[in-house]
Amino acid sequence: MSNSVLTNHQIRLAARPVGLPTADNWTHISEPVRELADGEILVKTLYISIDPAMRGWMNGGKSYIRPVEINEVMRAGGVGRVVASKSDKFKVGDMVSGSTGVQEYWIGAADSKYGAFYKIDPSFAPLPKYLNALGMPGMTAYFGLLDVGMPKAGETVVVSGAAGAVGQTVGQVAKQKGCRVVGIAGGKDKCDFVVNELGFDACIDYKNSSVKDGLKEHCPNGVDIYFDNVGGEILDTVLTRINMKARIIICGAISQYNNTTPIQGPSNYLSLLVNRARMEGIVVFDYAPRYHEAVKEMGMWMAQGQFHTREDIVKGLENFPATLNMLFEGKNFGKLILQIAEE
Repeated sequence: MSNSVLTNHQIRLAARPVGLPTADNWTHISEPVRELADGEILVKTLYISIDPAMRGWMNGGKSYIRPVEINEVMRAGGVGRVVASKSDKFKVGDMVSGSTGVQEYWIGAADSKYGAFYKIDPSFAPLPKYLNALGMPGMTAYFGLLDVGMPKAGETVVVSGAAGAVGQTVGQVAKQKGCRVVGIAGGKDKCDFVVNELGFDACIDYKNSSVKDGLKEHCPNGVDIYFDNVGGEILDTVLTRINMKARIIICGAISQYNNTTPIQGPSNYLSLLVNRARMEGIVVFDYAPRYHEAVKEMGMWMAQGQFHTREDIVKGLENFPATLNMLFEGKNFGKLILQIAEE
């Protein structure tokens, strides 16, 4: 079948947002799918990952990755099916993961560094899990905790955004390594999930209780490792409870991403000096050559029933703008994923 009968629906960045993204920041485009050139593949997008990092990619200026340009398809990691191929690397029917973008079809060189597609096995785990624990969020959690945090059995690990994609994996990896784990999440349902289903030792409900009091109660021996996904006041509060030689992993600061005023930095940073502690950032792409290590170990834990994930799946490409904002409104419960097409 000729590709020319296929229509690709895309969502492109129309303008850089100020504060929370609005409908004016997006353009919905339809265009025919062109024919393949030699060495290229056509991927039908099935699911895309909705991540807090997307908000940063929409801004101009220098960062760890180039910004999405105006009128460019919005960047997103996804999983999909190869529906046409002129490459020996992939055949029709292969399931792949890579940078699909927010669109129905991706077309390009099979060895594209931007697409970075690799085969995945749907018999090993359901496809959405390749955007959760077996995808970028899980890799971030695994290597951020183990390589940057360097946990030791018996230490106390605190993680914010504990019910989210990165947080739920951080806590479970820490438990596998023999740590005491305390989560911070918003609402009773999320806290119950973190403790009862994921196996955290405790969870502090920041929406309905004092984080400071919760840390005193659940971390009586202080905090050895803090995995930070939210920044702001919660980071500042945890800094008052850290132990000597503590490690603070800066993964994200979702509380600050839509600020129209300067970002709130940690006013209690001198606690790092007093406690000879360190604060270090984690960017997952640095660990790309080692992803297989994490997939192997976490996949083994999953097979043994010792590791659990939760996905929050919204359907429909047209719902991308509202789905992205769910992250910043705390409306998602688990790893937020947008389903573009049926498997």
